[in-house]
Amino acid sequence: MNKLILAAAALAALTVGAQAATLKVGTEGGYPPYNFMDDSGKLAGYDVDVSTELCKRISYDCQFVTNDWDSIIPNLLAGNYDAIVDDMTITDEREKTIDFTEPYFPPDPSRFLSKAGTTFDFDHLKGFKIGAQNSTIQAGYLDANLKADNTIQKYDTQDQELADLNAGNLDLVFIDGSVAQETAAGSNGALKTDGPDISIGEGAGIGLRKADTELKGKFNTALASMKADGSLDALIKKYFPSRPTPYWK
Repeated sequence: MNKLILAAAALAALTVGAQAATLKVGTEGGYPPYNFMDDSGKLAGYDVDVSTELCKRISYDCQFVTNDWDSIIPNLLAGNYDAIVDDMTITDEREKTIDFTEPYFPPDPSRFLSKAGTTFDFDHLKGFKIGAQNSTIQAGYLDANLKADNTIQKYDTQDQELADLNAGNLDLVFIDGSVAQETAAGSNGALKTDGPDISIGEGAGIGLRKADTELKGKFNTALASMKADGSLDALIKKYFPSRPTPYWK
């Protein structure tokens, strides 16, 4: 009987040991097609699928935590989650505060969105209302380059700025090029991408606390394997069908 008890205890210990640790991933849940709530109220999107596959490859269980964009870095630093996967562009300014993995989405030039039938001289933008999301690279660019001659309106969410553009309350929205393409493609001709490609940053990386070097190494190894086997390209094609692949070779 004692042997049976010992065997059961050993089996239980092995089972507990085999359980994957939980890794909390912070994302906005309101920036399609990167992250959004689907029709059933479930978190979905490119960021979610990439995170889920990465967690699988590094033997973690993903637990998603939704967080407003403008406080997403402070809440990472506060320990409310372990990683940010939210189309966060790698920039020198952000790297002063947090660390990044290698890019999981390639460099993505920003573009303007405008209503069909409108025309702008992008070398001399003056007197227009231009929207961007708070705390983004696009908002920073507008403040630095176009604020003197235009009205810059900032929004908490992508939905809010697009609603104002569609309603005629904005002339332009400045946004990630990949999002601009898919938004225009899904607008039934109401919106179009506009203006030049404007490169800011080095692609989207997973945001981490600077002390989490071991986790960064695991993510980078898993990302390299996803790039090599084509699974990352497949997810880009799934959520960004307007963009050509492959990206990673």
